[in-house]
Amino acid sequence: MIPILATINIYWFVLPLVVVISLVFSATRHEHWQPIVSGAIRTGIWLLVFLGIFFLVLFVVSWWN
Repeated sequence: MIPILATINIYWFVLPLVVVISLVFSATRHEHWQPIVSGAIRTGIWLLVFLGIFFLVLFVVSWWN
């Protein structure tokens, strides 16, 4: 019997991690919900863009070799 988590692509785990990291990072700097949510959205977008660029660089390097 194969566990269900073993069949899931590992990149799907990036989305919940980005959400949690963004919320915790923003909540450590603010106390009210509105700045926490807006900061989490900005941090989440920043993280996804950074990870996307990193992925593209690694993809190009692996394709080139």
